[in-house]
Amino acid sequence: MNELIAFINNFQELDIETEEAIKKYFVKETFKKNEFVVEEGKICSKVCFIKSGLVRRFYFEDGEDITKWIYTNNQFIISLSSFFEQKPSFEYFQACEETVVYSLSYSDEQILLEYPLFSKFHIKQLRLYLSKINEFHHLYKLMNAQEKYLYLLHSFPQIIQKAKLKHIASLMDISQETLSRIRASIN
Repeated sequence: MNELIAFINNFQELDIETEEAIKKYFVKETFKKNEFVVEEGKICSKVCFIKSGLVRRFYFEDGEDITKWIYTNNQFIISLSSFFEQKPSFEYFQACEETVVYSLSYSDEQILLEYPLFSKFHIKQLRLYLSKINEFHHLYKLMNAQEKYLYLLHSFPQIIQKAKLKHIASLMDISQETLSRIRASIN
């Protein structure tokens, strides 16, 4: 739980009362390799903070799974529209290895939002997350394949170190062969 508290304190300094509430409402869970955290067609009932592990976000298009992102330690995972609107998810979140998270249910999030310091953290985190998503999608579309790989290598090295090549290639929207050539030219 210390990782989660430290992460939150980096955004918003907490008081003891809010820290205790966070410790009360976040629950430690372990997902086995290939276990789903969120499934398409089901409501995302919790937001999770990854203590350790790797989680892939993907969807199916024409029978092929398309990786949208790969989450690593100290990142929150959530199917945004499903969780916030409590409607079925259009995507999957799957553990790529044994993954330990601290999860917060939708109903417990509503309780924690009554704590002003948690609410401030929540707003700061959401604003940053939405800003980063917007920036990422803009920049990523302008990059060629090698630039995408270098971006991931420098900004998200855990993805390159831990994820399967086919998932990295899918995330980059290239073939595994192209990814292999890029990796060989860099090394």
